Amino acid sequence: MVRKFLCTMTVAGLIAGVLAFAGCNSSSTASDGTTTSAVQHGTPAVTLAAGSAPSLAAGEEEHSHAAGAHGGIIVSLGRDSYHVEAVFEKGGVLHLYMLGSDETRIQEVDAQELTGYVKASDSNESVSFTIKPQSQPGDAAGKTSLFVAELPGELAGRNLDVTVPSIRIAGERFRLGFTSAPQTHDEHAGDIMPDKVADEAERELYLTPGGIYTQADIEANDNLTASQKFKGFMAKHDMHPKLGDKICPVTMTKANPACSWIVGGKTYEFCCPPCVDEFVSWAKNAETIKDIKDPEFYVKK
Repeated sequence: MVRKFLCTMTVAGLIAGVLAFAGCNSSSTASDGTTTSAVQHGTPAVTLAAGSAPSLAAGEEEHSHAAGAHGGIIVSLGRDSYHVEAVFEKGGVLHLYMLGSDETRIQEVDAQELTGYVKASDSNESVSFTIKPQSQPGDAAGKTSLFVAELPGELAGRNLDVTVPSIRIAGERFRLGFTSAPQTHDEHAGDIMPDKVADEAERELYLTPGGIYTQADIEANDNLTASQKFKGFMAKHDMHPKLGDKICPVTMTKANPACSWIVGGKTYEFCCPPCVDEFVSWAKNAETIKDIKDPEFYVKK
């Protein structure tokens, strides 16, 4: 679930991703209370980005934040209800500092063990890793304001997409996604979307079945890749979908009916082609399939 965590895990930027960051993500709240944070492209090395898993995380109004107190990238959760500072350190160590709506305030959350997913930005295969709570001085019993993880050693030195599918804060669940590759903001999108997969990888992604993405789906999609089907497609990202609007499963921005894809025999609508890439990769990954909902779930509530 890493990349993945959008159209587009110190760090140059924080996915899907995960090792450098640049920028801040956007987020939206689903009907089950889960808020998805739009990861900035470049999620898993160490920059904010959407993860390959049903991150993400992750898309609502995005805006720039100042550099974090630890030199990391600040990411928004739940329309700035909370923030996270992601810091990638030498040796593949990732620190996630929990912050309040005011980025200068430390936010305590329930001590909980998190599962993250990370992948190289040029790969379709994600690896799960564990993120553990590490209480800091002043944290109350059973609470923490810091999470620490060791990223898989084989991914060292690569651009990564990172997604944390679920983190619980004050009774709500949020999705966090970021990438390590710095990206440029789209002033209209307000967030960074997932990167398009390379041509050869794209053919492998779309034209071979896997997970819940079947041969019947491939044929129903006319044996095309997203770049073939949506050649010349001009994406316009609406960061403020209205109640009842369909939303992109990847960024949680308003979906475009002209950008749809059949997965598992069901038609899903997206905001842009790179999000289709992301979603199909989730559908083929045993670790992220469980996070995919029926199309009816992806409606602004």
